[in-house]
Amino acid sequence: MKNRLLAVASLCLMLLFLGACGEKVADRDISQTSKESNSITWGVKNDTRLFGMMDVKTKEVKGFDIDIARGITEKILGPDASAIFVEVTSKTRIPLLKNGNIDAIIATMTITEERKQQVNFSDVYFDAGQSLLVKKDSGIKGIEDLGAGTTVLAVKGSTSVDNIKKAAPETTVLEWENYAECFIALQSGQGDAMTTDNAILLGMASQNPEYQLAGGAFTQEPYGIAINKGQDNFLKEVNEALAEMHQDGTYDRIFDKWFPETEDGRVKD
Repeated sequence: MKNRLLAVASLCLMLLFLGACGEKVADRDISQTSKESNSITWGVKNDTRLFGMMDVKTKEVKGFDIDIARGITEKILGPDASAIFVEVTSKTRIPLLKNGNIDAIIATMTITEERKQQVNFSDVYFDAGQSLLVKKDSGIKGIEDLGAGTTVLAVKGSTSVDNIKKAAPETTVLEWENYAECFIALQSGQGDAMTTDNAILLGMASQNPEYQLAGGAFTQEPYGIAINKGQDNFLKEVNEALAEMHQDGTYDRIFDKWFPETEDGRVKD
């Protein structure tokens, strides 16, 4: 009995120790620790064309979000600083931030009131809107064509799921883990349309000419950089860096690199 009590007590002490360590990591002052390490760790998507996509040849993630993160890192810490990238999904990004595994999230993340209860957001860095991706011969021209006989594919943990259920309440919604799985399901005929932000769908359509966007955006989805609560100094530095990137033309150069044929999504000065 005594040995059993000692074992239970030891386990409790271990859990308390681990909890204290996790709290210490998550609560560190990123404004200070980033200067000490000369780096910022960003949570990014690896499966989102034009924003964050893994290059299988170079094993390097590339995209608009990646370049914006690098630009912010340089503005805050200088040209020799490192932007470190950690893969996140719509489901894992906030837990990884809260646990202190990453310093900030730049991963096509829409600013919402619900999310503001958990994290703080930077100023808007990309203006997106939710739309539909369909096969060109599908007959679907827009949100008004979705009904009881249609199926729409969306990513778990994203605002797209709630939005499509409100906009087309009679349609069936199937949820997938990530954009790649979602698009594969669309290609295999498991749904009539895929829905998420128009900028993400444009990236898919650019690589798959048999698919197109149907109708215009039916929501507004402003993207922000998510930063943990209590990191006010770091949030201020990120917003100042974004403002400087607009002023000196860095933002426009990055935008034109990834979206050369559209003004959609550009955040005006």
